[in-house]
Amino acid sequence: MKLQTALRDQAQHCAALGSPFMELLLNTLADNWHDELPLAKRLAAWDGDIGPLGASLPLRLAGGLHALVINEQDAALAAQYPPHQATALWPAAKAAMHNHAAFLDAWMDNAPQTNEVRRAATLIAAAQLLTARYNLPLRLSELGASGGLNLMFDKFALALPEEHFGPQDAAITLSPEWSGPMPPKATLRVTDRCGVDLNPLDPKQPEDALKLLAYLWPDQPERLERTRAAIEMHDATLTKADAIDWLKTRLARPQQGTLHLVYSTIAWQYFPAAAQSLGTALIEQAGAMATEQAPLAWFAMENDGAGDGAALTLRLWPGDHNISLGRADFHGRWIKLATAALP
Repeated sequence: MKLQTALRDQAQHCAALGSPFMELLLNTLADNWHDELPLAKRLAAWDGDIGPLGASLPLRLAGGLHALVINEQDAALAAQYPPHQATALWPAAKAAMHNHAAFLDAWMDNAPQTNEVRRAATLIAAAQLLTARYNLPLRLSELGASGGLNLMFDKFALALPEEHFGPQDAAITLSPEWSGPMPPKATLRVTDRCGVDLNPLDPKQPEDALKLLAYLWPDQPERLERTRAAIEMHDATLTKADAIDWLKTRLARPQQGTLHLVYSTIAWQYFPAAAQSLGTALIEQAGAMATEQAPLAWFAMENDGAGDGAALTLRLWPGDHNISLGRADFHGRWIKLATAALP
């Protein structure tokens, strides 16, 4: 795939997810890209899939440019970014690529990492269902946790037309468009929250916080505000490791009187097939040992290619129940819950 094609493909995805500025930026880059740009030779020689389902070079480049704006390193570029009207976007972007060539070259080394906080609405709903069913505190294990912001989901509020879940004074309140039944009301208790990532980000470190913010889209300021608030409250343990090796250790230590919730949100799909198979086998083995006083739940919000948004799935032990919880927008803007009861 040529870079211009990848840029235009990503532009369409951004438009569908409500970002006209990202659509404009990526199409502008595609329309004007040429071989004399500092990054041109490197990106032309990039191996493998460079598009949205691969290395995501368009999002890497857009994230690097946004980082320059957030860090106030390029006033001319910032003048073309929201809330300003873009009247000379290409000249500003081209100048930024020349003036900050070393910064952008280093930025391209790392795959995009975001913690879309609105996805936590699906975690709150699943946790409400599980807590109402078992009345046990939760032990959280997040796979592909990035900066681990969504490990704090019990500190967020979920405000729906018919019900409010979570703290009344929460710093973050999520209000997705909702269809389907309301989750049952239960008081969430979390005794242990840990996550794993091959390249975890520490939200308290300025460089890592910048990465979490820069990959958000400049014309969606509410996402930036939520992420900044989540960074402020972050207090979870993150491990740099292979997710499956880490999971094996976590599953080997079941705790009586707690429900172990293993989950991923738009992360499992990026694991190699062999890792997915091994991880599934490990979870199934642990599930076979689960009891009513030490149940195991595996929740996933992942792209299954079967319809709008992501599938919400839950496997629950003891009993190995496979439950479809519905679907959700990739950015958590809407949720369609399929059930409000667990076996």
